[in-house]
Amino acid sequence: MLIRPAETADAAAIAAIYSHYVRETCITFICKEPSAQHYAAQIAEGKYPFLVAEEEGEVIGFAYASAFRPHDAFRWDVELTIYLRPGREGKGTGSRLMSALLDELTRLGYLTAYSCITVPNEPSVALHRRFGFDELGVFPATGYKHGQWHGVLWMSKTLADLPNPPEEPRTFRAPQQGREQPS
Repeated sequence: MLIRPAETADAAAIAAIYSHYVRETCITFICKEPSAQHYAAQIAEGKYPFLVAEEEGEVIGFAYASAFRPHDAFRWDVELTIYLRPGREGKGTGSRLMSALLDELTRLGYLTAYSCITVPNEPSVALHRRFGFDELGVFPATGYKHGQWHGVLWMSKTLADLPNPPEEPRTFRAPQQGREQPS
């Protein structure tokens, strides 16, 4: 298994993985499947790390960071997203992606990582706990999907000591090869 920066050419595979969760689960509160172009634009922006797990030339999972909140004072905080191709759970793919993503975020100078997990989702909660995330609290019955109300658990991990003042976080720049637009 190879963990590497995502390229825009990976966008269709990423969208296909995520679409399963949009259609079939309540793990995400997104109700409309994002397009490959959506992911290609996010990858091309390159501000935050966007990684893929690849096996035998196929994308089997992805992980990325995004802004936690839009306000300037939150610029050292990120929200994490990790999804695996169905059937890849329990094989170490999520752990490898999480480890690489946290390492990259720390290298770039981000200080706190947050995750919002629809509950129940014990595999995701267990993954976050293994990496030292703390539970912050549950927002009960906060999202309605597939005919039911669902709660979310917020978890966080401090990536580094909180300096005063902090240095500005750096931008992640993915390699330039493979930046063609998906079809």
